[in-house]
Amino acid sequence: MMIHAYQKIYLNSAMTKLGEAFDYAINSCEIPSKDFINMFLVSEISKKFEVGEPAIIAGKSGVEIAMDIIYETTGKYPEIEYINNYVRSAHYWIGWSIAYYQWYSDRSFDNIFEAISYEEFSIMYYTLHEADITKFVQIVDERIKEHFKDTNLKRFRKICGYTQKELSEYSKVSLRSIQMYEQRQKDINKASAETLYAISKIFNCRIEDLLEK
Repeated sequence: MMIHAYQKIYLNSAMTKLGEAFDYAINSCEIPSKDFINMFLVSEISKKFEVGEPAIIAGKSGVEIAMDIIYETTGKYPEIEYINNYVRSAHYWIGWSIAYYQWYSDRSFDNIFEAISYEEFSIMYYTLHEADITKFVQIVDERIKEHFKDTNLKRFRKICGYTQKELSEYSKVSLRSIQMYEQRQKDINKASAETLYAISKIFNCRIEDLLEK
């Protein structure tokens, strides 16, 4: 069963808000796209957006979200008025689509933009902006899996500096199971809750972080 970032009732609002935020910051304020994405990723707003905090995705407009991001990272609020001409720009589509993918996959925005640059998303716009969103999801999924060739289990183990044997000893999960999960010979998404909990405690992460999206 897919675990989503937050309840679906907020999804349309979240997609619209992030689309407007990208459009306002990059088009209206003329902030270079690379700079605004970096501002967005380091901001507390992006972390609140990821978990679907209602005050952000339902309580604020997209322009207000962009203004808060700019203020948090520069110390100044922009004074430029947002003119909505009802023509959805490429920047709007990128924010709109990424909001959907983040909800769908429960991946962090950092994770998404590590695998795919804003420039690459811009290229996707020309072939995908009139297609069903599921086509965008399929392509982004493939790109992310290509970028993160290691399983999440293996990545966390390397980050924490454990050998497979050490992880097995600390978690009480068999060495063979850990090897097979890392080699994708066994599907970690079908592992028992007890196994996932034991490993997540060692890594100090969420159970969801160990699952393959």
